[in-house]
Amino acid sequence: MTVLVVGAALVDDLAHPTRVLAARRTEPPRLAGGWELPGGKVEDGEGAEQALHRELAEELGVAVRLGAELPGPLAGAWDLPPSARLRVWLAVVTDGVPAPLEDHDELRWLSRDQWRSVAWLDADLPVVAALEALADRDDDRDGAARP
Repeated sequence: MTVLVVGAALVDDLAHPTRVLAARRTEPPRLAGGWELPGGKVEDGEGAEQALHRELAEELGVAVRLGAELPGPLAGAWDLPPSARLRVWLAVVTDGVPAPLEDHDELRWLSRDQWRSVAWLDADLPVVAALEALADRDDDRDGAARP
């Protein structure tokens, strides 16, 4: 059975993201020290977006407004080995200040030129690449220079 996991690319602006929040995992031991986009498993009876709101409140102590989903290559989801699929939404914080309350020991807001400065977990790398492509496409439309 495939487990559905949801994640948020917490950004500074849904239309033109220039910063993203990275969270360093503490558990499980095989993932400890790796950086990821925050989120977690969808529980029985829960919708994906509902689960994401719950996970961000539990893990970071924040409320968010969801933006567009960042579709992955597997029916809109991203592969999360060994038996999970990840769906990711852009999101902005609407209430609270992100803090590492659960499953993480450090958070970092990364500016666009720092998005590759942390050791992202392997499963998050393609999502970060898609986020970069989105930000670069926005830069190209605006005529702005990329960092």
